[in-house]
Amino acid sequence: MAAKPAADPGKSPHKESAREAMGNESGAAAVPLLRKPRPERSLARRHVLRGASFALVTTALLFVLGRPGINDDAVKEQGSSSVAGVYGGELTPLQGHVAFFDRDKDGVIYPAETYQGFRAIGAGVALSAVAAVFINGGLGPKTIPENGKTPRLKLPIYVKNIHKGKHGSDSGVYDANGRFVPEKFEAVFKKHAHTRPDALTGMELQELLQANREPKDFKGWLGGFTEWKVLYYLCKDKEGFLHKDTVRAVYDGSLFERLEKEGKSKESTKKK
Repeated sequence: MAAKPAADPGKSPHKESAREAMGNESGAAAVPLLRKPRPERSLARRHVLRGASFALVTTALLFVLGRPGINDDAVKEQGSSSVAGVYGGELTPLQGHVAFFDRDKDGVIYPAETYQGFRAIGAGVALSAVAAVFINGGLGPKTIPENGKTPRLKLPIYVKNIHKGKHGSDSGVYDANGRFVPEKFEAVFKKHAHTRPDALTGMELQELLQANREPKDFKGWLGGFTEWKVLYYLCKDKEGFLHKDTVRAVYDGSLFERLEKEGKSKESTKKK
């Protein structure tokens, strides 16, 4: 009777039997199991991809529909007195407020320029793209001259007629002609600045928006909400306060110039 071969002392009989069983069941060598991706990582990747796709598509749309027309005869035919001529005299505070976004100072603000303006003051790609479509889509048609020939799909905003785009449910700081009303501005802080007399918190800002709401004026609600929330997001301090002097600078447009200069200064400092 033949003797059984001696067991290899370096191998465990239990491990060998387990390997054989796996091989017999699968009919092939055992394949290592792949790790499943963590759900939170997959979700984060999806959000990033969606955000990037949205930003790219919206940005492309802005430049296709609203690119400033260097050879836009429809705009040129309207004459300098009704378009770029607005800069020949003194601007109203409301005109000064939007003039920053007229990047080439031709009197017409296209969505691409609104986008560029928001990027210049520190807004991200997605926010800038959404703001450009929303602002130009909401204000543009109201400001086109009666005999204007510019295609409405370009969503132009005419600086001269910006007062016609004034929405309801606002604080009344601009009057119907786009002039600044100091009493209305002071009332904003007298009524709603409870924590500090010279600043608004996020909750106080929400209180202001609710107080300004006119019945069933849904467009006005949305317009006011968007304007104030974007301002608060970009300009609140570390403690969450939106300062009175900051809000005042918004109304004449000087805040935008300041933010752009600060952004350029930071970029130049990083390069050094």
